[in-house]
Amino acid sequence: MAVKKNAKKLVSSTAATKIIDGASASLNDLATASAKAVMTVAKESKKLTAEKKRIAKKQAALIKKKKSAAVKAKKDPSAANKKAVAALVKEIMAIKKEAAKAGARKTLVLAELRALKAVSKRAASYAKAIAAADKVLNKPKKKVRRKKRAVKKAA
Repeated sequence: MAVKKNAKKLVSSTAATKIIDGASASLNDLATASAKAVMTVAKESKKLTAEKKRIAKKQAALIKKKKSAAVKAKKDPSAANKKAVAALVKEIMAIKKEAAKAGARKTLVLAELRALKAVSKRAASYAKAIAAADKVLNKPKKKVRRKKRAVKKAA
């Protein structure tokens, strides 16, 4: 019966250095990419916030118009007044649908932004820690001066 030997190879110093440098570089790339992604998603979030505000203003204005049109239709129930109220109701419903869509998009973007910020923070922290460790490990050795020998005088 043959005995199996451990088939794992030893890693050479050059290969290990190359792996460490590659991992460090990819972590730095990830940190910069995630920071850019955070900025981009934050801009999109601001746009969606502005859109939601615009929709809310429009909806408030339409509701005011509907109230005044309803009062007018109550006083004078003509076909034109009833059509005006019906048109405003339709428009309000369309605005509500638009607001719901914008709200759903905003929720998704906020969740993504929160996750991206966490990832970006982790990547930046890891990159900073690795840079600090590299700085400590790659310090040049201090040269120690040899002490001068004291010459003994013969008596």
